[in-house]
Amino acid sequence: MKLLFRSLLLLCLLATLPAVAQQGSEGRQARMSQLENAKIAYITEKVSLTPDQAQRFWPVYNEYSAKRRELYRSMRKLRIDDQNPPSDAQIKENLTKGLALRQQEVDLEKDYFNKFQKVITIRQVGQLFQAERQFTKEVLRRVADRPGRPPGTGAVN
Repeated sequence: MKLLFRSLLLLCLLATLPAVAQQGSEGRQARMSQLENAKIAYITEKVSLTPDQAQRFWPVYNEYSAKRRELYRSMRKLRIDDQNPPSDAQIKENLTKGLALRQQEVDLEKDYFNKFQKVITIRQVGQLFQAERQFTKEVLRRVADRPGRPPGTGAVN
C-alpha cells in the first residue's frame, strides 16, 4: 500500500514537470519547490527509505545539497563573458579556481558518503547516487521533450 502511494505521488509529481518548465520567470520559487518535492519523492522511492531512515537521512542530504549547490554557484561565476574576452592570466586563474572547486566537490562527496552510511545502508547509498543521476536525466529529458521546443535541440541520453 505504501509503495503504491509513493508510486502515485512520484507519477503525479513527474507529470507536472513539463508544465513547471514552461512557466515564465514568475513563480520560480514555486517551480523549484515543486521540483524539489518531486526529487524527494523520487529518491525516497528509489532508495526505499523507511520512515525512520527518512527522518535521519533528509537533514543530512539537505545539508549536502546546500553545500553542493553553493559549489555549483561558485563554478558558474567562473564562466567567461563572451562580450569581454579575458586575458591569458584571467583564463589561467579561472581554470585553476575551477579545478579547486571540482576537488572540493569530490571532497564533499567523500565526506557525505561516510555521513550517509551512518543513517542508511551502503546499498542505499549506492542507490542514492544512482537515483540522483536518473532524476536529473529524467528532468532534462522532460524539459527537452516539452511541446514548443525548437527542433534539433534533442533530448538528453
